[in-house]
Amino acid sequence: MTKAKSFEKALEKLEELVKSLEEPALPLEKALKLFEEGLKEVRFLEKQLQEGEAKVEKLIQSKQELKTESFS
Repeated sequence: MTKAKSFEKALEKLEELVKSLEEPALPLEKALKLFEEGLKEVRFLEKQLQEGEAKVEKLIQSKQELKTESFS
């Protein structure tokens, strides 16, 4: 069974990739591979953020539909 990747793990991986890309003696071929891996992580993170934002919006909308009425 494969374990789903978490947002935190993906962010950590992206930070590692960025740090590796900042090395001055990094060969071009290696840099391109790391950049490609980084883009995959960014796309995953963007998707997770969009899904989270949609959930928050849904919760806010459902909360706004709940209204309390006074019995007096």
